[in-house]
Amino acid sequence: MTRFLTILYALLAFVGVLTGQPVAAQNQAVDAIHSLIEQAEPGSVVHVPPGVYEGNLVIDKPIILEGGDQAIIDGLGQGSVVEIRAEGCTFRGFLVRNSASGVDREPSGIRVLAGNSTIENNRLEDVLFGIDLQNAPNSKVLNNEILGKDLGLARRGDGLRLWWSLGCTIKGNTVKGLRDMVFWYSEDLDVSDNRVSDSRYGLHFMYSHHTSVHDNNLSENAVGIYLMYSNTIDISHNTIRNNRGVSGYGIGLKDCDSITISSNALLANRVGIYVDNSPSAYDSTGLISDNMVAFNEIGLLATPITHNNIITHNAFLENEEQAAAHGGGNLSLNSFASDGIGNFWSDYAGYDKDGDGIGDIIHEPKSLFRSLIAREPNLRLFVHSPAQQAIELTARALPELNPKPIFVDPTPLTRVPDLTLPSDGQTTTGAPMGVLAVVLLTIACGSGWLVFRQQPFPNVLPTKVSHTIGRGRA
Repeated sequence: MTRFLTILYALLAFVGVLTGQPVAAQNQAVDAIHSLIEQAEPGSVVHVPPGVYEGNLVIDKPIILEGGDQAIIDGLGQGSVVEIRAEGCTFRGFLVRNSASGVDREPSGIRVLAGNSTIENNRLEDVLFGIDLQNAPNSKVLNNEILGKDLGLARRGDGLRLWWSLGCTIKGNTVKGLRDMVFWYSEDLDVSDNRVSDSRYGLHFMYSHHTSVHDNNLSENAVGIYLMYSNTIDISHNTIRNNRGVSGYGIGLKDCDSITISSNALLANRVGIYVDNSPSAYDSTGLISDNMVAFNEIGLLATPITHNNIITHNAFLENEEQAAAHGGGNLSLNSFASDGIGNFWSDYAGYDKDGDGIGDIIHEPKSLFRSLIAREPNLRLFVHSPAQQAIELTARALPELNPKPIFVDPTPLTRVPDLTLPSDGQTTTGAPMGVLAVVLLTIACGSGWLVFRQQPFPNVLPTKVSHTIGRGRA
């Protein structure tokens, strides 16, 4: 019977080619796919004919199941649509749609319960959870598109979830309209080239260590990347922009050790980088270097107990507040320079007399108004108002009211440093301040017009502009 159906679908497709018109086939149950799997030898390739298959598919044999981008599996709103129970399966080229919507059993588009699985080149639509890996080590999730149900953020499931799945590769996936891409108790991961938008946390790590997170694009979420209790993570060459939820962090760290944040573009988030007690171990060090942190409300926000971070060779461009201590205090337990190289601050008021690219006076921003905001965030309502100007004028007139500097950069850069941007691998070089001012003014005007039009922030960066002041990075 199964062989007859395969021949019939081939004839129908051939007729469609001759006539130039697609021939619609009648929907059938997933039992037709089950029959193909039963007849197949372990490790063989099973080609599923084009058509719509209704019901819940269970794969319990190590095979390669090919949908050819023309096979549709429709869960009819019941349970998880596809469940893989055998180790070493490959599932590719399907449209998977219409899982259940109740959260009690966490229904998924594709649930993987065995290791060495490969899930690639599939499209998932109208699913509560997208792809869910549980105890599935050494698996690959590649080039899938995952679209969630039309639900409020609090009712959505995770676009991709790993639970106790070590050594996995998560690459080239697009997730939109779900909750998180979340990684629980999963180590030695490669998470790269993914795009996440209109979700809660783009990438969320819980107790997951020894992982590389690179070349992802995370935009229009509540948070871009958030790490909690996760150690030895390298975050590099990611584009993270317009993440403006309640917390609105581009990158957030909570009690993490040995974290490297380098060569990322953090643009127009509420907070570019948020650090809470990371590193948490006394003998651990964090590194934040070579990042473009631009047009955020706050560029760098950290708790006062945060310590042992080296912050160097970053460009802090036109953030409303460049760096701040969360809840008051300062960031004196961290180093804002390394080997004589500090950071570029667009509000630096110093000079570079000898032309070596390093400011001749230190950068130590202090603001009475900003220190008040740290203790009472509601005062942010008065930013750029006459009230702020009056408070700052009073602090200058009465130096005893001036707070301690929020941080000290002993060797600030007087030009935008050379940075390799994540979006296209181009190099951003420093510009003369006049040229840079024109670039920033152009971007600011453009973003203001887009805000007026209620459009998201554009994906723009100052790239490949020349510089004549300094001689480059020491």
